[in-house]
Amino acid sequence: MGTNKQKRVGLFGGTFDPIHFGHLRAAEEIKEILSLDRVYFIPSAIPPHKSDSKITNSSKRLEMLRLAIEGNKYFDLSVFELQSETPSYTIKTLEYFNHAEPNTEYYFILGNEQFNHIESWKDYKRLFELSNFAVITRPGFSEPGLNKVPLALKDDFLYYNCIENVISYTNKTKDIVFIEIKGIEISSTDIRTFVKSKKSIKYLVPDKVENFILSEKLYD
Repeated sequence: MGTNKQKRVGLFGGTFDPIHFGHLRAAEEIKEILSLDRVYFIPSAIPPHKSDSKITNSSKRLEMLRLAIEGNKYFDLSVFELQSETPSYTIKTLEYFNHAEPNTEYYFILGNEQFNHIESWKDYKRLFELSNFAVITRPGFSEPGLNKVPLALKDDFLYYNCIENVISYTNKTKDIVFIEIKGIEISSTDIRTFVKSKKSIKYLVPDKVENFILSEKLYD
């Protein structure tokens, strides 16, 4: 998929408020399916689509991420978006990575719900000049003839392959890959609600993340 480059790297952005096993399992499955050499978790500072939401301090979200991925040699962190005082636009992140490591084939990882609104993203057409897209879907999607590409991109990408749980489209230089993962059905919103309601979050997040949340009294 995509062009021949030295490395294949996944870029997984989000608020990660908090990081949980759903995120980690999704990254692990996609790494394996796409044969990625590394996956960067990229916590956002000011997400453009969540500007009105209250988001946990970036240093605490970063520490939870660090605790969650330690010990996995394929997972890494990028603080690029946290260092910016402007909204975390994906176009800036992709430009940064392409400049920092030009001999790399990138796959930007995101959920199907986000991807369906890709035309609302800043300079969205140019995103597909800088990276492939790995779109997370859930069990139940199939029908290889069904066009999964948003209308805004349907003239740019052509369906070309379906192997088991992976449906691929290409514009000859970059790919959009829809990947059905097993995953874990949990969200950060659920976890914040559980903590606020004094319910257990054990087995939803790594133990060290759970301890950090409770000791720092996050989401109370």
